Amino acid sequence: MKEYKINNKIRSAVILIVVFFLGALAMFALVKYSPLNITENITKMEKEVTVTDSGIADAVEKVYDSVVTVETYRKNQLYATGTGFVYKQENGKGYILTNNHVIEDGDTIRVVFTNNTSVEAKIVGSDKYADIAVLTVDSDKVIRVAALGNNTTTRVGDTVFAVGAPLDSTVYSWTVTRGILSGKDRMVEVSLTSNSVNDWVMKVLQTDAAINSGNSGGPLANANGEIIGITSMKLASSSIEGMGFAIPIEDALEYANRFESGEEIKRPYLGVELYNLSEILLRGEVPVSNGVYIESVEKDTPAEEAGLKKGDIIVKLGEDEVSSRAYLKYLLYKHNIGDTIRISYYRGNDLKTVDVKLTKES
Repeated sequence: MKEYKINNKIRSAVILIVVFFLGALAMFALVKYSPLNITENITKMEKEVTVTDSGIADAVEKVYDSVVTVETYRKNQLYATGTGFVYKQENGKGYILTNNHVIEDGDTIRVVFTNNTSVEAKIVGSDKYADIAVLTVDSDKVIRVAALGNNTTTRVGDTVFAVGAPLDSTVYSWTVTRGILSGKDRMVEVSLTSNSVNDWVMKVLQTDAAINSGNSGGPLANANGEIIGITSMKLASSSIEGMGFAIPIEDALEYANRFESGEEIKRPYLGVELYNLSEILLRGEVPVSNGVYIESVEKDTPAEEAGLKKGDIIVKLGEDEVSSRAYLKYLLYKHNIGDTIRISYYRGNDLKTVDVKLTKES
């Protein structure tokens, strides 16, 4: 019996030793072969994944030679420079889109093509509120006609690029900058005069592509090389960077077609001098925080005929709220001469409405 117990102990010890060595052998095999296989697989996968960015050079080439530098002269002296692009070619003429503020106040306009050919251009038409102008040159001077896009299919985040002559210098003409479409249908207040008071609202595209002075009038294009806007301005301050704006190409073409047809751009007239409420708060308490204050009413105008008076505060045109005089003008100019609009206003603490028939300025 004693011998049997000893044999059992020996057998158990042998089993433990065998299990230990088998476990060690299994662990050695796992360490020796599995990590290498895993490492090899991972390494192989990393080698198969590649990220490349070929840029937008092909798209730029489609636009580049359609872009011109616009030079505005006054009394034979260079007065201003900007950018434009050829958007159409027909009947022996090349048609160029640019901004009105690039060519206004000039008596001679010249455009320079990418081959450095300088040509005098004729003004077909322009409008300061739309900030659009159309020029023509002889068709044989045109190098390329730009392809036009459609903003109904553009999306925020799309790649876009601008081509222009930044810093008002021919040294940097045809500079290309790249970014994304940062926003659509932005309502931006601007000043059409040299003072700092905003007197107009523009509906624009927003981009972070670099746009500087001199880029005005140049193209904003998508990654297919199709123009979707005309760069018009840059919001600049010490606290804001990377906010450039462009007029949608559809809006620009609407005015271009009107210029080409010889149509005179006429807008309705109300006949009031206005202040933003923020400008007149020191004059006394007012019943609302948003609206525009009527400082004076001209004689024989729609406003006088409707009974509007100094001190009235306009708060709505139709169903649209009026937040500033710039926005009132924007809303007013969406109507035509001869239209009748309903104006809501405060006289004292009383809210009133009146229908006003719009006429043209005499």
